[in-house]
Amino acid sequence: MNKVSQILNTCSINSNCALIPFLTAGYPSIDLSIKALFVLDSYGADIIELGIPYSDALADGPLIQNSSKVALEHGIRIDEVLSILQTVSSKLTAPIIIFSYYNPILVRGIDKFVMEISLAGAKGLIIPDLPIEETDYLVYLCGIYDIELILFIAPTSSYDRISIILSKSPGCLYLVSSTGVTGIRSKIDFSINKLSSYIKSQTDKSIMLGFGISNTIQASQASQSNIDGIVIGSAFINILSNPYLDYKGILDALGIFCLNIKSVITSKK
Repeated sequence: MNKVSQILNTCSINSNCALIPFLTAGYPSIDLSIKALFVLDSYGADIIELGIPYSDALADGPLIQNSSKVALEHGIRIDEVLSILQTVSSKLTAPIIIFSYYNPILVRGIDKFVMEISLAGAKGLIIPDLPIEETDYLVYLCGIYDIELILFIAPTSSYDRISIILSKSPGCLYLVSSTGVTGIRSKIDFSINKLSSYIKSQTDKSIMLGFGISNTIQASQASQSNIDGIVIGSAFINILSNPYLDYKGILDALGIFCLNIKSVITSKK
């Protein structure tokens, strides 16, 4: 079992829900991005998603899209993300999942990309726009390099579609909490619980839930559903974007928010 699934499974056995923050690599700067990774690791993150900046991030809301835009303007590309990963991966307790859209991977070369993120220390890979029909070769490659390819299930997925995804998924699953893009929402539609329960009835694979969870109330509610980890991105990016805080203030705020979320998703049952 890959380290990502191991952590999700251990959290579930201990009646906890894993916390999975998302950061855009190199935002708002490489230095602050690296420091933020260490802060999240120290304040309760179980797994961390590190996003490769991309100009056409269709699944992301305005906060994450803007963070990608800024990072790209600062010259952050795959080489720079690999450098960040190499700097931090061996020093963090939390394993890192690389989040990338499919086109940059194709341009880089699928074989080369998977090999490079593995050598740099990544333990997982999420590709939100990966067609399920094109997963087989990536599953094969990721298996060679001990990278857990994490497949998406949408709330609109049919039972037949879910069955296909489960048959192809090598490990844990990413359940999208609602239709639309990522971002801070005033409330989350937790009718998704019915879908997560159905998935659990069909597989023993772990489930992480993402898209829209942005505060302690929503995190607490999400952790009570039939899932094993929650992904929070825009709320962390929002803290990194605060123009009124200096570096120390931003890092302190990140740590406090991470700790607060962690405190409400522990002992979920």
